[in-house]
Amino acid sequence: MTIQTQNATTRTIRRKELREMIPLADSTIYELEQRGQFPRRFALTPRCVVWDLAEVEAWLRARRAVPIERAKAPDISLRKCSRVKALDRAQR
Repeated sequence: MTIQTQNATTRTIRRKELREMIPLADSTIYELEQRGQFPRRFALTPRCVVWDLAEVEAWLRARRAVPIERAKAPDISLRKCSRVKALDRAQR
């Protein structure tokens, strides 16, 4: 009886490819990774980090499935001072 092992080759992507797929700043991606909200990078060498393409695509599918609420407009009644336009010379 022969046991066949599956050769599941994992495709990885570098930062340039990741930035083409996900238009977020490096700092935003890093913060999401630290909070556990984005797939973690791993090092191939001391100077080369990569992400698992399948994990990144799964993250994208999950983000598309759940709508994200837009940020609320600021309440201008809570301002400490009102905005005053300076009078120009023609109005004086």
